[in-house]
Amino acid sequence: MGSDRGGGPLDGKTVIVSGVGAGLGRQVAAAVLRDGGNAVLGARTEANLARTAAGLDPDGTRTAYRPTDIGDETRCEALAALARERFGAVDAVIHVAAWDSYFGGLEDADFATWQQVLDVNLLGALRMTRACLPALKERGGSVVLIGTQSAVAAPTQVRQAAYAASKGALTSAMYSLARELGPHRIRVNTVLPGWMWGPPVQTYVQFTAQTEGVPEGEVLARLTERMALPELATDGDVADAAAFLASDRARAITGQSLLVNAGELMR
Repeated sequence: MGSDRGGGPLDGKTVIVSGVGAGLGRQVAAAVLRDGGNAVLGARTEANLARTAAGLDPDGTRTAYRPTDIGDETRCEALAALARERFGAVDAVIHVAAWDSYFGGLEDADFATWQQVLDVNLLGALRMTRACLPALKERGGSVVLIGTQSAVAAPTQVRQAAYAASKGALTSAMYSLARELGPHRIRVNTVLPGWMWGPPVQTYVQFTAQTEGVPEGEVLARLTERMALPELATDGDVADAAAFLASDRARAITGQSLLVNAGELMR
């Protein structure tokens, strides 16, 4: 991807993307650049950030990055400051960073770990949002939260009660944020992915197939048979939804949750 702007829906906009790794975060950054925006990338591992930035924007014209742990308020403020220093503004922030690798339910719950999951997934997103507020208030903008379908309908294949609860709390917080920040022309919305084809689901399909001794296609078919559409949404599909909500094409949309799930759940 080159650095030429294409006059897209994010042309001239600067978007902070948290949690940029090999999956959804990278796809969100790619969508921002494709749509004409500048992408300011945050994640805990600098090597991953450098690799992603070099792959998406080889000449570095429209990307900047800084190692960021959203559990650290000072690091959040530093990422927001980088956006302003490099591009002069923050027009949107898309929250991809999350702790989604803790599994289990109530009976086997380690509540100390639950608290850590909540600190990352709920409070971390709020820390990053607050760090961006001074810049967002200057000319309005957008906050896009990446939630999960599991917050509104528990999956039967995996048990992730802490993750679902933390993302459900984040979605609930969205309503208050949309009302609080609306007078500043700051919109707040949530994208709720279901099963989406990307590195985590690929790993799940491979692991389940190996464990059960069945073809990967059989495991994938179990997931897709519940969809209204005959294939899973992808990381790219979720990224497109987030980029849309970050853009002025969604200028009258706030306080909304958008399911991107190939029609598995309809509300």
